[in-house]
This record gives sequence, structure tokens and C-alpha cells, in this order.
Amino acid sequence: MVEGPLAGAGELAVDSVRVRVDLAYDGAGFSGWAAQPGRRTVEGVLSEALGHVLRLPGAVRLTVAGRTDSGVHARGQVAHADMPADAWGTHAGAALRRLARALPPDIRVRSAGVAPPGFDARFSALWRRYAYRICDEPARADPLRRFDTLWSPRSLDLGAMNEAARLLLGEHDFAAFCRKREGATTVRALRRLEWERGADGVAVGCVVADAFCHNMVRALVGALIPVGEGSRPTGWPAQVLREAVRDPGVQVVPPHGLSLEEVRYPEPEQLAARAALTRQVRGADLSLLPGLPGCLDYLLVDDALAVLLALVVGALPVTIRWLRSGLAVPDTRSLLKCSSWLSSAVVVGSVPLTNSAQVRIR
Repeated sequence: MVEGPLAGAGELAVDSVRVRVDLAYDGAGFSGWAAQPGRRTVEGVLSEALGHVLRLPGAVRLTVAGRTDSGVHARGQVAHADMPADAWGTHAGAALRRLARALPPDIRVRSAGVAPPGFDARFSALWRRYAYRICDEPARADPLRRFDTLWSPRSLDLGAMNEAARLLLGEHDFAAFCRKREGATTVRALRRLEWERGADGVAVGCVVADAFCHNMVRALVGALIPVGEGSRPTGWPAQVLREAVRDPGVQVVPPHGLSLEEVRYPEPEQLAARAALTRQVRGADLSLLPGLPGCLDYLLVDDALAVLLALVVGALPVTIRWLRSGLAVPDTRSLLKCSSWLSSAVVVGSVPLTNSAQVRIR
């Protein structure tokens, strides 16, 4: 999964409307999400179909929650497109039916409608959830699932894999598990990484993070498989993480076992604040605020924080008004215990979360 270049402010042009599109696709026949000249991609096919269905002069420009790699599937992908309001108003009623006819069978649009104010498919997201399927019993491998399940010849100890996975949770620099991109941060907040067996005996890994860098999920799975096979100790993936460089012992697993299952967003009234905060953090030097990305999932702030965060990153004393969200913790001091941020910030006073707290960076 690749995070693209930072977008602009996301403001709509006059007489335009932002449409949210929820979709699913079989990634086997696509060279990933992002449009590429001469290649069949999800974005290319969908944007062309939307332009045709809405009777627009060209393809629609899309912004997506997760730019899946070549061969990766999605059940819960989310995108948005800005388009002329009159075009959407004229064709919205028949859009889904027309898209079903216009799109090939390996892409389905589940829903499409006007997004709430402030919605951004990429920057408003709280987290993404992926699943990776592995069948480690060759006799039970289902030929009908061969395009979305990795077949492994060795049995996996999911208990050992989960023990190793727990050591990777939290906010870290995942450079050891990412393909490096110039100017892009590899700091991510990994919220969940665990394995369980379904009724069919297939091992399914659930991976949740605020965002993912290129090849991150498949590299994490590739580091856990040797642990499950017994060829590596449970502490090995964490050791690779600490060394912060690609390890030749970590094999990036094939893409076909991976699927984007869900993208979670805050309540509508908090969408704009979340997007502004995410943009500010993605563009900042996060080395000055270790632990901040992991804390973002526990709070949402007003629009002013997009400006105030720049002062925080500049190591200046600021006052920030934290607003309570569904995942918020009960007081300011607990809030600052998020990940390792407590080591970089000082709370002046202890006040209710709905009031003001001064945060000073050492």
C-alpha cells in the first residue's frame, strides 16, 4: 500500500460536489490501484467508467483511502471524486445501475453518494484494516480460493506468531518493513496484528494501522511466517524492526493473499478536523514528536490544530483545546501517555479533556 504525495487543502470548487465511492475489486487482473500509462489499474478503469456514466468530457480524478499494490484485493476500499454538481444531480439516481453495466466483473461499486462536508477519503481516515489468508494444510486447500489465499506447505503455530506480533504493536519507524520512498516517512502506528483460524482452517491475519507504507503488510506477514514455522524465535521480527533496515531474511509474501477489508472514519462533524490534522502530521518532521501518530487515533481536534500543530513541531509552547471523541481517554494526562509521546511532552496542570491544556515540548 502506497501513500501518495500530499494533497492540497481539499476545498471544493464552486458548483462542484464531492462524491464518496465505496467499492470492492479482485486485484488479480490489475497493476495496482494507481493509474499508469499502458497498464490496467483499478483507478484507470473506475475513473473512466465514472466519466462515461456521468456524461463528463473525460475521466474523473479519484482520491483513495489505500493505494493497493498490484495483485492486492479490496472489499472495503473508499475513494472520493470532485465533479460538477449539475452532472451528479442529473445522473445520481441511475449511477449505480449504470456503473454495474459499465464496469468489468472484477470491480463493483457498492455505494456512491454526496460526502459530508470535510470528507477526504485518504486524510479523514482513522485507520485501515487488511486481512491476509494462508492455508497451511495442503490437503484442505480450496481450489476455488486459490486466487485470494496463499498456500503454505508447512504448518503454522499461530500462538507463536501472535506472541511475535504483539512486540510490533504501537508507533514505530517501520523502515525495516517498507520499501523506501524519497521524502516519505515510514513512521506508522500499528494498532492490531493478530492471527486466528476460520471455520475452514485457514489462518487469517488481521492488520490495522493508521496508514501503511509500501509493502508493509506483506513484509510483516513475511517476518511472522518463519516464526510460525519454528525456524525463527518469537523475538526476531521485533529485532528486525529495531534495526530499521531491510533484512534479507524477511520475504515479502505474494500479494494475492491480501485484501483491504475496511477503512474507518470519524463522525461527520469531525471529518474536516481529522483531515487537517493528518495532513499536518504527514508533512511534519515527526522525529520531534515521537508517539504523536499513535495518539491521533485517540483524539480529534478543532480546525485550529492544523495551524497550532505547526507551532508544536517548531518546539514552541502552545495551548491546544482537545475535543472528546469516541475513542478519547478520560483526562489529559492519560492522553499524553499515548505511545512514547509522554517522554517528549509536559502537561502543565491536569484538566478535563474538554477544557484547555498547555503542552510544552522539551
